[in-house]
Amino acid sequence: MPEPDRLKRVEALLDDVLPPPRVRARLRLAAGLTQKDVADAVGVKRLAVVRWELGQSHPRRPHREAYTHLLQRLAERFPHAAEVNEGMPASASEGERDDLRRV
Repeated sequence: MPEPDRLKRVEALLDDVLPPPRVRARLRLAAGLTQKDVADAVGVKRLAVVRWELGQSHPRRPHREAYTHLLQRLAERFPHAAEVNEGMPASASEGERDDLRRV
């Protein structure tokens, strides 16, 4: 296989990396989006987004590409929400708890 093709495949893998579940929820909340907004845009049910944000499951193709793209764009707009803070408390924020109650 030619070297440029291999590099493109490696780049595609790097572009497909999802942030940790907690960061996914923070990015969505920073944008003022509901789990239903994200689900409708990506083409899944809201429960799928809930599970992705809780780390109970991971999106599969073709939804993974759309969800990854959304999170990357949100991270560009809200870099503070994209930070992975190791010292963060394990409990969900108020907004996350409100969303989880609606499950």
